[in-house]
Amino acid sequence: MMSKSKFKSILFKTAKYIGITFAVVLALLFLTPIVFSDKIKEQIKKTANEKLNAELNYSDVSVSFFQHFPSLTLTLNDLSLNGSAPYQNEKFITAKEVSFGINVSSLIFSETVKIDQIYLSNSFINVKVNQKGEANYNVYKSSVQQEKVKDSSDSALKLEKIEIINSKIVYDDLSAKVHFDAFGFNYLGKGDLNEAIFDLYSKAKIEKLNIVYENEPYLMNKKVDADLITKVNINSLSFFFQQNNLKINDLLVDFIGKFDILKEGYNMDFVIKSNNSDLHDVFTAFPPKYITWLSKTEIKGNTNLQFTLKGKYIVSQNLAPDLNLDLKINNGFVNYNKSAFPVSNLNLDLTTKVLSLNPELLVVDARNLSLNINQDYLKSSFYMEGMTTPEIKADFKAKINLEKLDKALGIPDLELKGFLIGDVKANGKFDQKNKLLPVIKGQVDLENGYVKTKYYPNAITNITVKSKIENKKGTFDDLKVSLKPTQFTFEGKPVFVTADLSNFDDLNYDITAKGELDISRIYKVFSQKGLDLDGSIKADLVLKGKQSDAEKGNYSKLYNKGTLELRNIGIASEYLPKKFIIKEGIFKINQDKMSFNNFLAAYGQSDFKMNGYLQNVFNYVTTKTGVLKGAFKVSAKYINVDEFMSSTPPNTTVTKTETKETSSSAAKEKGVIIIPTNLNLHLMATAQKVNFDKLLLQNATGDLKMNKGLLSMKNTGFNLIGCTVSMNANYQAVTPKKANFDYGIKATDFDIKRAYNEIEVFRKMASAAEKAQGIVALDYQLKGRLNANMDPVYPSLVGGGTLSVKDVKVRGLKMFNAVSKETSSEAMKNPDLSKVEIKSTVKNNIMTIERFKFKFAGFRPRIEGTTSLDGKLNLKMRLGLPPLGIFGIPLTVTGTQDKPKVKVGRKTEGLEETEDTEE
Repeated sequence: MMSKSKFKSILFKTAKYIGITFAVVLALLFLTPIVFSDKIKEQIKKTANEKLNAELNYSDVSVSFFQHFPSLTLTLNDLSLNGSAPYQNEKFITAKEVSFGINVSSLIFSETVKIDQIYLSNSFINVKVNQKGEANYNVYKSSVQQEKVKDSSDSALKLEKIEIINSKIVYDDLSAKVHFDAFGFNYLGKGDLNEAIFDLYSKAKIEKLNIVYENEPYLMNKKVDADLITKVNINSLSFFFQQNNLKINDLLVDFIGKFDILKEGYNMDFVIKSNNSDLHDVFTAFPPKYITWLSKTEIKGNTNLQFTLKGKYIVSQNLAPDLNLDLKINNGFVNYNKSAFPVSNLNLDLTTKVLSLNPELLVVDARNLSLNINQDYLKSSFYMEGMTTPEIKADFKAKINLEKLDKALGIPDLELKGFLIGDVKANGKFDQKNKLLPVIKGQVDLENGYVKTKYYPNAITNITVKSKIENKKGTFDDLKVSLKPTQFTFEGKPVFVTADLSNFDDLNYDITAKGELDISRIYKVFSQKGLDLDGSIKADLVLKGKQSDAEKGNYSKLYNKGTLELRNIGIASEYLPKKFIIKEGIFKINQDKMSFNNFLAAYGQSDFKMNGYLQNVFNYVTTKTGVLKGAFKVSAKYINVDEFMSSTPPNTTVTKTETKETSSSAAKEKGVIIIPTNLNLHLMATAQKVNFDKLLLQNATGDLKMNKGLLSMKNTGFNLIGCTVSMNANYQAVTPKKANFDYGIKATDFDIKRAYNEIEVFRKMASAAEKAQGIVALDYQLKGRLNANMDPVYPSLVGGGTLSVKDVKVRGLKMFNAVSKETSSEAMKNPDLSKVEIKSTVKNNIMTIERFKFKFAGFRPRIEGTTSLDGKLNLKMRLGLPPLGIFGIPLTVTGTQDKPKVKVGRKTEGLEETEDTEE
């Protein structure tokens, strides 16, 4: 038996050796980082240069066993890593700390330091992909780049573990139009990452996940808890997702698939399933606007969900994956806010397919949507294939109290009442171009209807609709629609309508309407904030006839009579930037003619009083090809023509360097005045004052015709600064930014001095007239093109005419000053002209001035030649000397209007013509 003292001795020695060992280990823990610090830091720079093609920065480096014990860890503080091209100047990863777990044996036995673990703490990972599919995450050099690096095969990156702590991820892909944010992101990944192909076992938690697709939020502020097994292929940048379980709030989802990162896009094969889930759990994964509704709603039922996305997504090659969605709901139960009449037996069987994400290849197959409220029911099925010319098959049956349905579902911002009975079946193709419709038969009746929204305090009440619709052949001409009767009450005013419509290829109509509609208030019942429609209509109409008889003028076969009273109707048109408002007016309808007397209207600052008639109105309103005919007289106290300019959006550019210049110049463009092609109108107009591009015209009269987009103006005149002007013109817009015109003008007794003082555009165009005075007359014709600012395009102008000069005194004109200096003749500085006719023609940006003569102070000058419309001169001049001008001095005038050059001689240089290259 061991003695007590010997036992104590052994125990003491054991403690001593353990203490020494612990002290040595502890010393090594402190000393090893110090001894190998330089080697480790040197290896960081080497590895970064070899492995990264992006800029890496950090504030400090530390090595310790205690950061992530027992691993020896290298920590980079305040790390930032820039992205790959084209995002090389923007941050890809930033982190407060990034730690690398180091293989200790590699410090002693290897030339390179082996990193087998990575820790990111409080990091921000900012992934960006532009519209071309170019991403910022390609920072790791490819094998081709690394072949040139010595000993690159002895990689220093031997990962076994990745851990991300309390971080944020933002993924913004403009090519796929996908954006997601992950806040409070924690991730732990383990596996033999040293292999080219390995299994990565991952756990991920996200406090808040947001997913947005095409600017529409799908998931907002969702919690995610995931256990994932991912097979990773480093050589091909492939990820295989297997045995993955996701939890999005309360919804459990199985997620398997494959994701390959390609050079310009992705290859994907995803399958997301949720089998035998509770309907309530499904709604917990919905966007946040449904959460308030969910908290007040009892929901039960069984759901099965499967979503697949398979194929390549490469924008440059116009490739997109196939999307499939299958959703089934069985025995659903919904009861909002403890309603006395819950929805039961809610069933949905839905399949949606979109090949290549192409809407034209859309297939929606809702085999069953049905529900019950006690004995009431709604049962429907719907199938649609295609988008522009869809194949449709639908079956709708309902016998249901809308008030009970509204309360049971808790439909937000909408209050419904009434008893709905419906039975409608449809089968066939909708093709407007070829005038095909589904074969359809059915009826929809509503009794004691009621609609109220949050946008207007009062409801539409007493709604009664009895409708029948039938189309046996599946064509436009076989469609029949009957509304007998339809009525409702709004703001205490009842409205009654009956209608029989048939043969929509040649519409046969029989309509009776009586009542008063407050359009602005009714529109608010159904509208959204920010939209508006004004006015009220009081109707007492009987409309009966055929569309073809209206078109051909067989008015004896029509029976259209009644009145239509309009008040404060705001008419918005794509052709006009402002609303045209009819303040008040009564239409008297007789057959195809709509007469109106003393209509009062306004457009911006302009006011109008109209009398006349419109014809073919019904055909114009109901078809795209109908032409509105009419003739009317308009009188106005004031018209501001500038307000009728259409606005065109600025043309932005892709490159940053061009954006400022292009957008600033484009923003100034207003757009040309566009005359709709489906108008055939004759307008006789008078206006006391007209404002046009800062010109104030008085006592304007006009005879205007609009037909097929062409505006013709005959014998139109006005008074401007005491000058009587008469014009004839034709005008037609070619595009919203281009118009053609031809124009003739006659102006008599035009006072130059008064024009310079009172007309801004004259000062700009004829700045040399500042010191001139006298009377001129003009008779000129031009044709050409206008740009988006309604300014003439000079090379397109062709025309000619005569400028008559009467008792004009020229003072300080630079050309005559130059002639005076060259000829040493003081009298030439300020000539007085009397009874001179100057004839000229315009073409290819050049004005050709025919030879004209005048005389003053004994001199007999003769001038001819050309000037360009942008101010260049090429004139020949002969200065006939006193007394009879038999002897003269030949002169040439070149240069510009601002800097004329006068030389003695006959030799001139022709001006370069600028041809109009645009068709």
